[in-house]
This record gives sequence, C-alpha cells and structure tokens, in this order.
Amino acid sequence: MLDLKLIRENPQAVEDSLNTRGGNYEIEQIVELDKQQRELEGNRSQLQARSNEIAKLIGQKRKSGLPLESPEIQTLQAEGNEVGTQSNELQAQEKELKAQIETLLLPLPNLPGKSTPLGKNEEENIEIRRWGDEYIPQNPNILSHWEIGEKLGIINFERAVKIAAPRFVSLVGVGAALERAIIQFMLDRHIKAGYIEVIPPFLVNTESLTATGQLPKFAEESFKCDRDDLWLIPTSEVPVVNLYRGEILTAEQLPIYHCSFTPCFRREAGSYGKDTRGLIRLHQFNKVELVKLVHPSTSEAEHEQLVQDAEGVLQALKLPYRTIELCTGDLGFAAAKTYDLEVWLPSAGKYREISSCSNVADFQARRANIRFKEAGKKGTQFVHALNGSGLAVGRTMAAILENYQQPDGTVKVPEVLQSYLGREVL
Repeated sequence: MLDLKLIRENPQAVEDSLNTRGGNYEIEQIVELDKQQRELEGNRSQLQARSNEIAKLIGQKRKSGLPLESPEIQTLQAEGNEVGTQSNELQAQEKELKAQIETLLLPLPNLPGKSTPLGKNEEENIEIRRWGDEYIPQNPNILSHWEIGEKLGIINFERAVKIAAPRFVSLVGVGAALERAIIQFMLDRHIKAGYIEVIPPFLVNTESLTATGQLPKFAEESFKCDRDDLWLIPTSEVPVVNLYRGEILTAEQLPIYHCSFTPCFRREAGSYGKDTRGLIRLHQFNKVELVKLVHPSTSEAEHEQLVQDAEGVLQALKLPYRTIELCTGDLGFAAAKTYDLEVWLPSAGKYREISSCSNVADFQARRANIRFKEAGKKGTQFVHALNGSGLAVGRTMAAILENYQQPDGTVKVPEVLQSYLGREVL
C-alpha cells in the first residue's frame, strides 16, 4: 500500500510515478477524501478538548459544593452530552472515509524505485548479463521437454488431465524423483546460505492475500475455497510474509531470511493459448521461494544478494541464463524493482523466465503492518520485503531435460544432482 502521507504531500509526483507503469492512475479522489477525513479529525479533536474541559468544570463545581441538580451543572452536563453525540457522529464519518480511502488505495500498485529504468513494456527491459553460453547444447535435434519426458515415461499429461483438467501434470518414477532431487538441492543450498526453511500453510485467508498485494487485483487468478474463505497460495511468498503480519519486530531481529518449498496454484486466467503444452505454465507447480524482511537502509544490497542466490542455483546446475532488469511498464503489482532470470530452452530457441526477484520496499509491510523499532529511537518503521524464486522447480526440470539431452535420446543428470538422484543418466 502506498504511503498516504506521501500522496498528500506530493500528489502529482505520485501520480506521475504510477503512470510510468503504463496505466492511467488518478489519485485526486484519495487526496480529497483524505482532506475531508483530516478536517473531521480536527473537529473531533476540538470536541474532545471541550468535553475534557466540561468534565473538569463539573468536577470543580462539585468540589465547591454545588449539587448535581444545580442549574449550572445540569447545563454543563447537557452540553457534554451534546458534544459526545457530535463526537460520535464525526467518528463514524471518519471511519467511513478511512474505509473509502483504503478501498481506493488497495488497487494502486507500488511506486517504481528510483533506479528502475523507464519503459512501456517488456520490449524495453534491459539485459544485464548472460551466463553459461558455453553450456548451450549444439545438438540441432533437441526434443521439447514434454516430448523427451513422455518418451522417457517420466511425464504424463494425459492422465493428469483425466483426473483434473488441462494444465496439470503427473510425474512418474524417476520424473517424480528428479523433481524431489531438484527441490532438496535448492533447499540445501539456500539453507547453507543462511535462509531458514519454512513449510507454511498452503491455504491462506483473505487478509493474507490482501497483505501481500494479490487481492483485490488478482482475485481472478487465484483458486478460492468459498465455503471456508480460504485461498490456495499462488506462491509461498504470501504465507511466509504473513508470518509476521501485525507484528512489531526489533531492529536486532533483522534481517530475516526464509526459504520455502510449496506447491503453487494459479488460474493463469490471462494466458489463454500460451504455453498450452509442457511444464512452463501450469495451474499447479512446485517452487522454492526466497523471502527477506530487512532494514530499509539495506534493502538495495539485500536485493542484489537475493538475485545472486537465485543465479547461484542456475550456475551450479550449469544451465545457461540471462538476467533482465524490468522497466517500469513491466513491473509486477507490488514490485519497486525487479530482476528476472531467464533460462535457455533449446527447443524454443529462446530464454524463458525461471525466477523473478523483486524488492517491494515497504509496500507489503504497510498492507501487512509489519514494523520494527530501533533501540533509543522513537516510533517504528516499516520493514522492507523482498522475494524471489530460487527457483521454479518445473521450469528447472524443463531446462534440464532440454539442455542435458543427448543425441541417443537419454538425458544426463547435472553433476550436482547425481548424489540426490542416485544416477547419472535418465
């Protein structure tokens, strides 16, 4: 959620910044409602001051010996009752205005960070670096990952569709083992780097999705259990960030690093006709997520390190990839700055996203009310939150099946996974 004070003090700057995302955002109504709310708050404060004054006067007159039935005290009590009624009415109006302001704030995306490049869409994203060109396979007859997976008998889409729907998959035999091996390898690596593993609930309440920015904007992308008012998580970022919702941490507790393996569930409502085959765009997929809650002064450096942690997985697997910095027009809803990692898929002849690493600054912390207090300082501050895939497991498997594919139809197992899988070849 955006800082209302910032909107109040710099409305045009906020609107201009939002519009670099490619939308047409207007905040005039928020500014006007905020003005009305603060006027009501000022009037209510005056009424409260008068109420306190009346109570003090009544006390003084009672001490001087005047009975409660005296005209002076009766008049003061009548005024006090009227002041109380007016104050309650103003409080109700304030509450309604605050609710209206929040309703208008929730759909607004985060402000792009100052270092985020300006751009209209993904065509204007900036390639930062490439890694692993020497590992790009030269075999011209590489099958797509779903073709080689089906030939090896380790991936089955047809039976998954039978028991569920399109965009679901069943992994069989060594396919299931490979998925587990990838997950365990990623977790072991991130835990060694200092992340604390969390297995959170896979169903979350509406407050949790709202806190991290999935609601109200992305309701159509999510699977909901209406009977229980619970939602299947689209990413473990949601439950992990919400572990600290409504809490005031100490500065000494920061930074907080978590890694988490979970299944993720997305409707992919806006992807009709895209990636209808394979492991790239499924309704259910596994992911290892990295989440950080940090001091605002360190969030930029923490973001760069998070990207390196995700890149380290690809480098260990010797999978060619490139790092892209997203421009303002391609930023995700909650992100202030994002780097995407794109892995090389030989069958498609192009790089495809395998991780998105974002610094959301205090955007989620404001929605989730996650603050921290520094010793010797008054008040509290909002933490900065960061998240990134470390990595999307299905897409990692797809990249392995294609980049490690051999001319004889076998697939080599990446060296770092061989001890997990107990074999060198699929």
